Amino acid sequence: MSTDDLPLAPTGGCGDGCACGAEGDEEYLESGLDPALAELLAAAGLDPIEVEDIANVAIQEDLDGGVDVTTVSTIPEDAVATGDFTVREAGVVAGLRVAEAVLSVVCTDEFEVERHVEDGDRVEAGQKLLSVTTRTRDLLTAERSALNILCRLSGIATATRAWADVLEGTGARVRDTRKTTPGLRSLEKFAVRCGGGVNHRMSLSDAALVKDNHVVAAGGVAQAFKAVREAFPEVPIEVEVDTLHQLREVVDAGADLILLDNFTPGECAEAVGIVAGRALLEASGRLTLDTARAYAETGVDFLAVGALTHSSPILDIGLDLREAE
Repeated sequence: MSTDDLPLAPTGGCGDGCACGAEGDEEYLESGLDPALAELLAAAGLDPIEVEDIANVAIQEDLDGGVDVTTVSTIPEDAVATGDFTVREAGVVAGLRVAEAVLSVVCTDEFEVERHVEDGDRVEAGQKLLSVTTRTRDLLTAERSALNILCRLSGIATATRAWADVLEGTGARVRDTRKTTPGLRSLEKFAVRCGGGVNHRMSLSDAALVKDNHVVAAGGVAQAFKAVREAFPEVPIEVEVDTLHQLREVVDAGADLILLDNFTPGECAEAVGIVAGRALLEASGRLTLDTARAYAETGVDFLAVGALTHSSPILDIGLDLREAE
């Protein structure tokens, strides 16, 4: 079975090429964002309405029902400036269009954007990512919210790229989990894609993952798999196994994907031999960048790395203000 045969995450912004909507469905353009920006977000697998909602929440949180007292006090109302979003260290950028969305919910006048790089690009320290010209007050009010999201997503993309680089040429791909920040899952999984990784399921409803607690409750791993298959025959099913004995049970039962929990590289290699292409295999637990290639070279299809979204440090990006040309 190839990785192309299994639609592990068939809904909403969850996989390579996802456009968050059926062909011909342009409801995403109903957001308050500029239609051209909305189209770019949708093409990247993001829902423009959701992005706009996140941007509004971020700004509302920062203003807390008031105004930016420092900026209003120090900046003339009619002042205009250019802000350069500039990266302070090497990495991979993600979230530039999301940052634009944050600016768009703050800016009271139209703003001019110059895009120097694209999401997924490798960047070097000192490189300009995005330049925005608009009212100075609006730039400074939106600055922190835009940077919070941009730095966070770029940090995830940078960490993912490190894993993807280590796995290059092995046939295995690094994959995220549902260990995401509440409310930001679609953005964080987008950042994983920008870094060269692939997404696991987006939600509890688009794919099944039978874990140890399900096995206990159902009375066995094969019984748990059978119960899900009967209740949801069209849903892809992944089953977590702790032993090679369990592996034999679930592959014979017809599991689409099997998660090898805390297996050693040697055990993973043995699992690959047992499965013999009848299901996809995912290694999880005990994984570090130092051991990643050893696991990948066993022949498993995925390495599950929850740390991509729950522990990646930010990429340091700042906003440098200058006079508008």
